[in-house]
Amino acid sequence: MSHYHQLYTAEDTAVVFIDHQPQMTFGVANIDRATLINNVTLLARVAKEFNVPAVLTAVETESFSGYIWPQLLDVFPGQPIVERTSMNSWDDAGFRAAIEATGKKNILMTGLWTEVCVTWPTIEMIGAGYNIYVVEDCCGATSPAAHEAAMSRMVQAGATRVTSIPALLEWQRDWKNREHYNSLMSILKEQGGAYGVGVEYAYTMVHKAAQSAQVPQVVTGGLKH
Repeated sequence: MSHYHQLYTAEDTAVVFIDHQPQMTFGVANIDRATLINNVTLLARVAKEFNVPAVLTAVETESFSGYIWPQLLDVFPGQPIVERTSMNSWDDAGFRAAIEATGKKNILMTGLWTEVCVTWPTIEMIGAGYNIYVVEDCCGATSPAAHEAAMSRMVQAGATRVTSIPALLEWQRDWKNREHYNSLMSILKEQGGAYGVGVEYAYTMVHKAAQSAQVPQVVTGGLKH
């Protein structure tokens, strides 16, 4: 069966983070950069919760691009980073070995910039037999046009477009699966944007659960409905 007609699982995927570094971030113009950092960190935290293998790679760290965002490094403390000179990660033997070591054929791809360091390995990895899901709101490009053209090129090559929230919910799949449920909800409440705010509201106002704040709000006075 074609991967287009199947959902992936936490057991058959790996996630790749390419060049989430300061110098590359400076050039991002297709998405608000604070939102980009939040999305990437959110995806990384949920991947770790679901034991999805992650590959982190960086280009010319100390000579040009700077260190990977601390928000991302702190999700995977001490994990080896594949250091490269090539703009195309797939040209790098260390990166290829890290991908092969995951044993997975379904790869969630994120990185900077969409039009170069995400597109090029995506095209060649599809040619090598991998199924690539580009998490586009975890990718940054130098303009909206550059991002959209890159996404189009990757789709033409056989990639699948996804965004961060549905990408991570595909690992959960069924709310009756409780192994990761509470941790997932906690992460979403912190970093899931409007979705996370909605979860917090439902927990506290509908289900009368405790507030997530370390020091909960205490309401005195005001109108009673």
